[in-house]
Amino acid sequence: MFSASILLQILACALYNNWWPMLSALMYVLVPMPCLFFGGGSTQFLISRDGGGWIDAAKFLTGASAVGSFAIPIILRHAHMISTGAMFIEFTSFIIFVCTVLCFHRASLEDDW
Repeated sequence: MFSASILLQILACALYNNWWPMLSALMYVLVPMPCLFFGGGSTQFLISRDGGGWIDAAKFLTGASAVGSFAIPIILRHAHMISTGAMFIEFTSFIIFVCTVLCFHRASLEDDW
């Protein structure tokens, strides 16, 4: 699923001969960083109600990165830097990426593996 997301990301750029949509791929790299740095590589802290300075910062940065992944194609479309088709391919890529993350989170919660 992750490979399909990256493929759609590249297709959004290649089909329309415009590489500005690749800017949102930067956010794909930034989304898991708070989990790695502040959560110890686990996604457990995202669903917990426990707080604290670093945990709250990690939740905020994860949310801001996720919103940025969705907002960058909208901003680029509004500035007429990408076409509408590229924007919708970017959205499809983002939805597949989110499904991949949710599947990973679900699999990491199960101890039967």
